[in-house]
Amino acid sequence: MRSEQEVISAIDKYADTVQRICILHLKNYADTEDIFQTVFIKYALKSPEFISDDHEKAWIIRVTINACKDLLKSFFKSHTTSFEEVVEEPVCEQEDYSDVLSAVQSLPEKYRIVVYLYYYEGYTALEIGKLLGKNVNTIYTRLNRSKQIMKEKLRGDGYEK
Repeated sequence: MRSEQEVISAIDKYADTVQRICILHLKNYADTEDIFQTVFIKYALKSPEFISDDHEKAWIIRVTINACKDLLKSFFKSHTTSFEEVVEEPVCEQEDYSDVLSAVQSLPEKYRIVVYLYYYEGYTALEIGKLLGKNVNTIYTRLNRSKQIMKEKLRGDGYEK
């Protein structure tokens, strides 16, 4: 079990990353908070040994992705309706959605996580492949397909070049 100071330090380092990944997958702040707690409880209780900060970050990302997938597959999630859907308000608390963010969030999950890790977290395709357990060519294909999907969506919003 990790010390309280180690857990607080990890939360300070990785809180933004965990929250962003959760929002990309879940599109819901309440579920994001639940997964956030789950990830850092696992971090505190599991106590795996990390080779480097990059290894620790990769572990946090993998646990976050898995926890999001588990929640989305759960019986509870598939048999409930969120309050946001009932009142038909935006999922995000910010009123200014950028068109690009909306386009990214509308991507299928397999593309969304690759786009996030590549463009926002700065991982290479090889690193993403290792993180997700996929071939590097699969990652390149997903990046290219996600770009094409986003181009089509953004062109429809008047972003033609």
